Amino acid sequence: MRLAFSDDQVAVRDAVQAFLAEAVSSESTRTAMADGSGVDWPLWRAMARDLGLTGLAVPEAFGGSELGAVETAIISETLGAHLGAVPWLASTVIATKAISLGGSDTQGAEWLPRLAEGSAIATFATEGFEIRNGRLTGSTPFVPHGNVADLIVACADDQTFLVPTDAVGCTITAQTTLDQTRPLALVTLSDVEAAPLPALDWCDIEPLAWTAIAADSLGGAQACLDRTVAHVKERIQFGRTIGSFQAVKHRLADMLVAIEQARSAVYWAAGEIDAGGPDARLASHAAKSFACDTYADCAGHAIQLHGGIGFTWEHDAHLFFKRARGNMSLMGAPVWHREQIARLMPLEVACD
Repeated sequence: MRLAFSDDQVAVRDAVQAFLAEAVSSESTRTAMADGSGVDWPLWRAMARDLGLTGLAVPEAFGGSELGAVETAIISETLGAHLGAVPWLASTVIATKAISLGGSDTQGAEWLPRLAEGSAIATFATEGFEIRNGRLTGSTPFVPHGNVADLIVACADDQTFLVPTDAVGCTITAQTTLDQTRPLALVTLSDVEAAPLPALDWCDIEPLAWTAIAADSLGGAQACLDRTVAHVKERIQFGRTIGSFQAVKHRLADMLVAIEQARSAVYWAAGEIDAGGPDARLASHAAKSFACDTYADCAGHAIQLHGGIGFTWEHDAHLFFKRARGNMSLMGAPVWHREQIARLMPLEVACD
Protein backbone atom coordinates (compact mmCIF):
# COMPACT_ATOMS: atom_id res chain seq x y z
CA MET A 1 0.00 0.00 0.00
CA ARG A 2 1.26 3.49 -0.89
CA LEU A 3 0.76 5.76 2.11
CA ALA A 4 1.01 9.17 0.47
CA PHE A 5 -1.60 11.83 -0.15
CA SER A 6 -2.75 12.62 -3.67
CA ASP A 7 -2.58 16.20 -4.91
CA ASP A 8 -6.32 16.62 -4.19
CA GLN A 9 -5.89 15.30 -0.64
CA VAL A 10 -2.98 17.67 -0.04
CA ALA A 11 -5.21 20.51 -1.25
CA VAL A 12 -7.97 19.44 1.16
CA ARG A 13 -5.47 19.22 4.04
CA ASP A 14 -3.94 22.63 3.34
CA ALA A 15 -7.33 24.31 2.92
CA VAL A 16 -8.75 22.85 6.14
CA GLN A 17 -5.60 23.62 8.14
CA ALA A 18 -5.59 27.24 6.97
CA PHE A 19 -9.30 27.61 7.59
CA LEU A 20 -9.27 26.16 11.12
CA ALA A 21 -6.13 28.06 12.13
CA GLU A 22 -8.07 31.25 11.53
CA ALA A 23 -11.55 30.14 12.62
CA VAL A 24 -10.84 28.31 15.92
CA SER A 25 -9.43 29.82 19.07
CA SER A 26 -9.33 28.95 22.74
CA GLU A 27 -11.93 31.65 23.31
CA SER A 28 -14.37 30.31 20.70
CA THR A 29 -14.07 26.78 22.08
CA ARG A 30 -14.65 27.95 25.64
CA THR A 31 -17.69 29.96 24.52
CA ALA A 32 -19.15 26.78 23.02
CA MET A 33 -18.49 24.95 26.29
CA ALA A 34 -20.07 27.70 28.39
CA ASP A 35 -23.42 27.85 26.58
CA GLY A 36 -24.03 24.13 27.20
CA SER A 37 -24.41 23.18 23.53
CA GLY A 38 -20.78 22.21 23.00
CA VAL A 39 -21.05 23.68 19.52
CA ASP A 40 -19.02 26.56 18.13
CA TRP A 41 -21.92 27.71 15.94
CA PRO A 42 -19.98 30.27 13.86
CA LEU A 43 -17.40 27.57 13.11
CA TRP A 44 -20.07 24.97 12.25
CA ARG A 45 -21.84 27.35 9.88
CA ALA A 46 -18.55 28.37 8.26
CA MET A 47 -17.54 24.73 7.79
CA ALA A 48 -20.80 24.16 5.93
CA ARG A 49 -20.97 27.42 4.00
CA ASP A 50 -17.35 28.14 3.11
CA LEU A 51 -15.81 24.68 2.63
CA GLY A 52 -18.79 22.34 2.34
CA LEU A 53 -17.26 20.02 4.95
CA THR A 54 -20.63 18.95 6.35
CA GLY A 55 -21.43 17.35 3.01
CA LEU A 56 -18.35 15.14 3.05
CA ALA A 57 -20.25 11.84 3.32
CA VAL A 58 -23.25 12.90 1.24
CA PRO A 59 -23.60 11.73 -2.39
CA GLU A 60 -23.37 14.48 -4.98
CA ALA A 61 -27.00 13.87 -5.97
CA PHE A 62 -28.04 15.13 -2.52
CA GLY A 63 -25.69 18.12 -2.44
CA GLY A 64 -22.52 16.62 -0.98
CA SER A 65 -19.02 15.79 -2.15
CA GLU A 66 -18.94 12.06 -1.19
CA LEU A 67 -15.23 12.02 -0.30
CA GLY A 68 -13.49 9.01 1.21
CA ALA A 69 -12.04 7.79 4.47
CA VAL A 70 -8.63 9.40 3.89
CA GLU A 71 -10.22 12.84 3.49
CA THR A 72 -12.35 12.13 6.58
CA ALA A 73 -9.19 11.29 8.53
CA ILE A 74 -7.40 14.41 7.30
CA ILE A 75 -10.24 16.68 8.43
CA SER A 76 -10.75 14.78 11.71
CA GLU A 77 -7.03 15.07 12.49
CA THR A 78 -7.07 18.81 11.88
CA LEU A 79 -10.22 19.33 13.95
CA GLY A 80 -8.62 17.30 16.75
CA ALA A 81 -5.52 19.47 16.68
CA HIS A 82 -7.67 22.58 17.16
CA LEU A 83 -10.17 21.00 19.61
CA GLY A 84 -12.99 21.99 17.28
CA ALA A 85 -16.27 22.03 19.23
CA VAL A 86 -18.56 20.84 16.43
CA PRO A 87 -20.73 17.73 15.92
CA TRP A 88 -18.47 16.59 13.08
CA LEU A 89 -17.94 13.03 14.30
CA ALA A 90 -21.52 12.24 15.29
CA SER A 91 -23.32 14.04 12.48
CA THR A 92 -21.07 14.27 9.42
CA VAL A 93 -18.95 11.15 9.78
CA ILE A 94 -21.22 8.55 11.39
CA ALA A 95 -24.91 9.42 11.14
CA THR A 96 -24.76 10.96 7.68
CA LYS A 97 -22.65 8.10 6.36
CA ALA A 98 -25.17 5.61 7.76
CA ILE A 99 -28.04 7.30 5.92
CA SER A 100 -25.98 7.57 2.72
CA LEU A 101 -25.15 3.86 2.80
CA GLY A 102 -28.36 2.37 4.08
CA GLY A 103 -31.19 4.83 3.59
CA SER A 104 -33.94 4.66 1.01
CA ASP A 105 -34.24 7.33 -1.69
CA THR A 106 -37.04 8.94 0.31
CA GLN A 107 -34.98 8.99 3.52
CA GLY A 108 -31.99 10.37 1.63
CA ALA A 109 -34.04 13.12 0.02
CA GLU A 110 -35.56 14.10 3.37
CA TRP A 111 -32.37 14.28 5.43
CA LEU A 112 -29.16 14.33 3.38
CA PRO A 113 -29.51 17.80 1.78
CA ARG A 114 -30.15 19.35 5.21
CA LEU A 115 -27.23 17.49 6.76
CA ALA A 116 -24.98 18.50 3.86
CA GLU A 117 -25.76 22.18 4.31
CA GLY A 118 -25.40 21.92 8.11
CA SER A 119 -28.93 23.10 8.84
CA ALA A 120 -29.72 19.75 10.50
CA ILE A 121 -27.58 17.77 12.96
CA ALA A 122 -27.71 14.02 13.44
CA THR A 123 -26.18 11.71 16.00
CA PHE A 124 -26.08 7.99 16.77
CA ALA A 125 -26.92 5.55 19.56
CA THR A 126 -25.70 1.99 19.27
CA GLU A 127 -27.12 0.35 22.40
CA GLY A 128 -29.86 0.48 25.01
CA PHE A 129 -32.93 0.11 22.76
CA GLU A 130 -35.16 -2.79 21.84
CA ILE A 131 -38.01 -3.34 19.41
CA ARG A 132 -41.47 -3.90 20.90
CA ASN A 133 -44.36 -4.29 18.49
CA GLY A 134 -42.38 -2.54 15.78
CA ARG A 135 -41.55 0.47 17.99
CA LEU A 136 -38.41 1.45 19.92
CA THR A 137 -38.13 1.52 23.71
CA GLY A 138 -35.16 1.98 26.02
CA SER A 139 -32.47 4.49 26.93
CA THR A 140 -28.76 5.16 26.52
CA PRO A 141 -26.72 7.82 28.35
CA PHE A 142 -23.76 8.41 26.04
CA VAL A 143 -25.06 10.04 22.85
CA PRO A 144 -22.56 12.61 21.46
CA HIS A 145 -24.10 16.02 20.80
CA GLY A 146 -27.53 14.49 21.40
CA ASN A 147 -28.54 17.76 23.06
CA VAL A 148 -28.49 19.61 19.71
CA ALA A 149 -29.46 16.78 17.36
CA ASP A 150 -32.47 16.80 15.06
CA LEU A 151 -32.15 13.12 14.22
CA ILE A 152 -30.83 9.96 15.89
CA VAL A 153 -29.52 6.92 14.04
CA ALA A 154 -30.43 4.27 16.61
CA CYS A 155 -29.51 0.58 16.70
CA ALA A 156 -31.85 -2.02 18.20
CA ASP A 157 -31.83 -5.80 17.86
CA ASP A 158 -29.31 -5.79 14.96
CA GLN A 159 -31.36 -3.26 13.00
CA THR A 160 -30.84 0.48 12.52
CA PHE A 161 -33.55 3.13 12.63
CA LEU A 162 -34.02 6.86 12.09
CA VAL A 163 -35.61 8.66 15.02
CA PRO A 164 -36.36 12.39 14.74
CA THR A 165 -35.74 13.97 18.12
CA ASP A 166 -39.16 15.66 18.03
CA ALA A 167 -40.90 12.26 17.75
CA VAL A 168 -43.56 11.52 20.35
CA GLY A 169 -41.95 9.51 23.16
CA CYS A 170 -38.36 10.73 22.53
CA THR A 171 -36.78 12.51 25.49
CA ILE A 172 -33.26 13.97 25.54
CA THR A 173 -31.50 15.08 28.71
CA ALA A 174 -28.09 16.77 28.70
CA GLN A 175 -25.50 14.98 30.86
CA THR A 176 -22.67 16.34 32.96
CA THR A 177 -19.68 15.20 30.91
CA LEU A 178 -15.90 15.38 31.18
CA ASP A 179 -15.31 16.69 27.65
CA GLN A 180 -17.54 19.72 27.24
CA THR A 181 -16.41 20.17 23.63
CA ARG A 182 -18.24 16.94 22.80
CA PRO A 183 -21.14 16.76 25.29
CA LEU A 184 -23.13 13.58 25.85
CA ALA A 185 -26.88 13.25 26.33
CA LEU A 186 -29.26 10.70 27.81
CA VAL A 187 -31.72 9.59 25.12
CA THR A 188 -34.89 7.83 26.25
CA LEU A 189 -37.34 6.31 23.79
CA SER A 190 -40.76 5.22 24.98
CA ASP A 191 -42.78 3.33 22.38
CA VAL A 192 -41.43 5.53 19.57
CA GLU A 193 -42.37 4.95 15.97
CA ALA A 194 -39.11 4.77 13.95
CA ALA A 195 -38.24 4.21 10.31
CA PRO A 196 -35.72 1.41 9.60
CA LEU A 197 -32.68 2.00 7.41
CA PRO A 198 -33.40 -0.87 5.02
CA ALA A 199 -29.96 -1.48 3.53
CA LEU A 200 -27.59 -0.74 6.43
CA ASP A 201 -25.33 -3.18 8.23
CA TRP A 202 -23.88 -1.23 11.18
CA CYS A 203 -20.63 -3.17 10.77
CA ASP A 204 -20.09 -1.18 7.57
CA ILE A 205 -19.99 2.06 9.57
CA GLU A 206 -17.76 1.01 12.45
CA PRO A 207 -14.32 1.01 10.72
CA LEU A 208 -14.83 4.57 9.46
CA ALA A 209 -16.08 5.72 12.88
CA TRP A 210 -13.14 4.14 14.74
CA THR A 211 -10.67 5.61 12.25
CA ALA A 212 -12.18 9.10 12.55
CA ILE A 213 -11.85 8.96 16.36
CA ALA A 214 -8.28 7.75 15.93
CA ALA A 215 -7.52 10.62 13.56
CA ASP A 216 -8.99 13.13 16.02
CA SER A 217 -6.69 11.60 18.66
CA LEU A 218 -3.70 11.83 16.33
CA GLY A 219 -4.30 15.54 15.77
CA GLY A 220 -4.74 16.17 19.48
CA ALA A 221 -1.56 14.28 20.36
CA GLN A 222 0.44 16.23 17.77
CA ALA A 223 -0.94 19.52 19.14
CA CYS A 224 0.08 18.49 22.67
CA LEU A 225 3.61 17.83 21.44
CA ASP A 226 3.85 21.05 19.41
CA ARG A 227 2.58 23.22 22.25
CA THR A 228 4.85 21.51 24.78
CA VAL A 229 7.94 21.92 22.59
CA ALA A 230 7.17 25.62 22.23
CA HIS A 231 6.81 25.93 26.02
CA VAL A 232 10.01 24.11 27.01
CA LYS A 233 12.00 26.22 24.53
CA GLU A 234 10.91 29.37 26.39
CA ARG A 235 10.57 28.33 30.04
CA ILE A 236 13.75 29.10 32.04
CA GLN A 237 14.78 27.18 35.17
CA PHE A 238 18.22 27.25 36.84
CA GLY A 239 19.44 29.67 34.19
CA ARG A 240 18.60 27.52 31.15
CA THR A 241 15.56 26.51 29.12
CA ILE A 242 13.90 23.40 30.56
CA GLY A 243 13.94 21.87 27.09
CA SER A 244 17.72 21.55 27.37
CA PHE A 245 17.39 18.96 30.17
CA GLN A 246 17.94 15.40 29.01
CA ALA A 247 14.91 14.04 30.88
CA VAL A 248 12.64 16.49 29.08
CA LYS A 249 14.18 15.69 25.68
CA HIS A 250 13.63 11.97 26.23
CA ARG A 251 9.98 12.40 27.10
CA LEU A 252 9.37 14.59 24.04
CA ALA A 253 11.16 12.06 21.85
CA ASP A 254 8.93 9.28 23.21
CA MET A 255 5.86 11.37 22.36
CA LEU A 256 7.11 11.93 18.81
CA VAL A 257 7.80 8.25 18.19
CA ALA A 258 4.37 7.22 19.48
CA ILE A 259 2.64 9.89 17.37
CA GLU A 260 4.37 8.78 14.18
CA GLN A 261 3.34 5.18 14.87
CA ALA A 262 -0.23 6.34 15.44
CA ARG A 263 -0.12 8.32 12.17
CA SER A 264 0.87 5.20 10.26
CA ALA A 265 -1.95 3.23 11.89
CA VAL A 266 -4.58 5.89 11.15
CA TYR A 267 -3.77 6.27 7.46
CA TRP A 268 -3.28 2.54 7.00
CA ALA A 269 -6.85 2.11 8.27
CA ALA A 270 -8.22 4.94 6.12
CA GLY A 271 -6.48 3.59 3.03
CA GLU A 272 -7.81 0.08 3.65
CA ILE A 273 -11.37 1.41 4.01
CA ASP A 274 -11.19 3.39 0.77
CA ALA A 275 -9.64 0.45 -1.08
CA GLY A 276 -12.19 -2.01 0.31
CA GLY A 277 -9.22 -3.98 1.59
CA PRO A 278 -9.52 -7.19 3.61
CA ASP A 279 -7.71 -5.62 6.59
CA ALA A 280 -9.98 -2.60 6.98
CA ARG A 281 -11.53 -3.83 10.20
CA LEU A 282 -8.22 -5.03 11.65
CA ALA A 283 -6.50 -1.77 10.77
CA SER A 284 -9.25 0.40 12.23
CA HIS A 285 -9.17 -1.56 15.50
CA ALA A 286 -5.39 -1.00 15.61
CA ALA A 287 -5.72 2.71 14.83
CA LYS A 288 -8.42 3.29 17.44
CA SER A 289 -6.56 1.50 20.23
CA PHE A 290 -3.07 2.87 19.54
CA ALA A 291 -3.99 6.47 18.68
CA CYS A 292 -6.28 6.86 21.71
CA ASP A 293 -3.65 5.52 24.08
CA THR A 294 -1.05 7.80 22.47
CA TYR A 295 -3.31 10.85 22.84
CA ALA A 296 -3.95 10.15 26.53
CA ASP A 297 -0.23 9.68 27.20
CA CYS A 298 0.77 12.83 25.29
CA ALA A 299 -1.92 14.94 26.97
CA GLY A 300 -0.71 13.74 30.36
CA HIS A 301 2.93 14.45 29.52
CA ALA A 302 1.96 17.90 28.22
CA ILE A 303 0.36 18.79 31.54
CA GLN A 304 3.40 17.58 33.45
CA LEU A 305 5.90 19.43 31.24
CA HIS A 306 3.93 22.65 31.44
CA GLY A 307 4.41 22.54 35.23
CA GLY A 308 1.89 24.28 37.45
CA ILE A 309 0.30 26.30 34.65
CA GLY A 310 -0.74 23.07 32.92
CA PHE A 311 -3.13 22.28 35.77
CA THR A 312 -5.00 25.57 35.65
CA TRP A 313 -8.44 26.15 34.17
CA GLU A 314 -7.08 29.02 32.06
CA HIS A 315 -4.61 26.80 30.17
CA ASP A 316 -5.86 24.58 27.34
CA ALA A 317 -3.83 21.53 28.41
CA HIS A 318 -6.74 20.13 30.41
CA LEU A 319 -9.07 20.48 27.40
CA PHE A 320 -6.82 18.17 25.37
CA PHE A 321 -6.63 15.73 28.29
CA LYS A 322 -10.43 15.61 28.60
CA ARG A 323 -10.88 15.07 24.85
CA ALA A 324 -8.28 12.30 25.00
CA ARG A 325 -10.11 10.50 27.81
CA GLY A 326 -13.40 10.91 25.98
CA ASN A 327 -11.96 9.44 22.78
CA MET A 328 -10.69 6.43 24.71
CA SER A 329 -14.19 5.60 25.94
CA LEU A 330 -16.13 6.35 22.76
CA MET A 331 -17.07 3.29 20.68
CA GLY A 332 -14.92 0.84 22.58
CA ALA A 333 -11.98 1.23 24.96
CA PRO A 334 -8.45 0.45 23.66
CA VAL A 335 -8.33 -2.86 25.54
CA TRP A 336 -11.54 -4.02 23.79
CA HIS A 337 -10.11 -3.08 20.37
CA ARG A 338 -6.91 -5.02 21.13
CA GLU A 339 -9.03 -8.04 22.02
CA GLN A 340 -10.75 -7.77 18.61
CA ILE A 341 -7.33 -7.63 16.91
CA ALA A 342 -6.32 -10.80 18.71
CA ARG A 343 -9.51 -12.54 17.57
CA LEU A 344 -9.09 -11.41 13.96
CA MET A 345 -5.47 -12.57 13.69
CA PRO A 346 -6.54 -15.13 15.23
CA LEU A 347 -5.06 -15.18 18.72
CA GLU A 348 -8.15 -16.11 20.72
CA VAL A 349 -6.13 -17.74 23.48
CA ALA A 350 -4.66 -14.33 24.35
CA CYS A 351 -8.19 -13.03 25.01
CA ASP A 352 -9.28 -15.80 27.36
